[in-house]
Amino acid sequence: MKKTKIWLVACTLVAVFLLAGCKQDQKPQAELREEPYYQEKFLMGTYVRIRVYDEDKEDALKPAFDRIKELADKITINQEGSEIDAINAQAGVKPVKVSEDVYYLLKTAYKYSEETNEAFNMTIGAVTQLWRIGFDDARKPEQSEIDNALQHIDYKKIEFNDKDKTVYLQEKGMIIDLGAIAKGYIADEAVKVLKDNGVTAAIVDLGGNVFVLGHSPRGNDEPWTIGIQDPNQARGTVVGTIKESNKTVVTSGIYERYLEVDGKKYHHLFDSRTGYPFDNDIAGISIVTNKSIDGDALSTSAYAMGTKAGLEFVESLGDGTEAIFVTKDDKVYLTKGLEDNFEIGADSGYTLGNRDDL
Repeated sequence: MKKTKIWLVACTLVAVFLLAGCKQDQKPQAELREEPYYQEKFLMGTYVRIRVYDEDKEDALKPAFDRIKELADKITINQEGSEIDAINAQAGVKPVKVSEDVYYLLKTAYKYSEETNEAFNMTIGAVTQLWRIGFDDARKPEQSEIDNALQHIDYKKIEFNDKDKTVYLQEKGMIIDLGAIAKGYIADEAVKVLKDNGVTAAIVDLGGNVFVLGHSPRGNDEPWTIGIQDPNQARGTVVGTIKESNKTVVTSGIYERYLEVDGKKYHHLFDSRTGYPFDNDIAGISIVTNKSIDGDALSTSAYAMGTKAGLEFVESLGDGTEAIFVTKDDKVYLTKGLEDNFEIGADSGYTLGNRDDL
């Protein structure tokens, strides 16, 4: 009898986090606090943390969390009242009208499914719902089950009606799963709420999706120092650091959630062509970009491509989008725009890789 062991991190791996830096000689901006207003809630299967550094802006925390919960309730599958669940339930039956939020997110997910040649695939749900990695009932499906599920993965069989804001899955058994993009959109929306409430310096952290707003309170125009999580170690152990302002860093890694069967680990990033997790040289990837929705989709897409093709893909995007690839052989590869920004940890055990060797 097969012995199956399920490993689940209590919350999604926070692959990027703020490093506490030393206070500089420069006088901090008068309107910013050294110690932020802080709130944490468990939502979407992870710990959501917001830090606000503007003086007298503590009240901005509540509407930001309200917005996060509102969107999570609309988007999360297997949740009563979810608009995505409603679409999936009516697959092959009829179109479903959705909110502006969900319609925009779905259209963006479709764009990435198309532009990445299905490295990102919004209809992966037929497979993810089989494996259930990250849940108590996770299991390795039979090959016949996987073969059947693959027949229901085809993003081109989604119909959009822009006038009525309806979405229709053409065949029964199709399942939309936005787990690879939803948190990015929600992070962006939380930042919008903070800005609308007069916040100029904050950190929004949705467990692997981090947005640093404005500048650090350590000094005028000082960027935030962001640690890049070591995908092979406990949270808080870093590969290296970068300095950024008004940017988002989104990380995907194979050690966030996984299922172990007969000594083999199966992580949660699935290939829509095989029905199995992607199998390549990457242990973790961090995307640095302007919008978290893009970083979320791109982290999955670039992961699917492997290090060499992933680097080339990210560099072709422009618009200030960069990436850090951490490989299974303890090498770190950077897109060209980060070569003068990334500082590898002296005691991390990693070395910078030579792209010519890929």
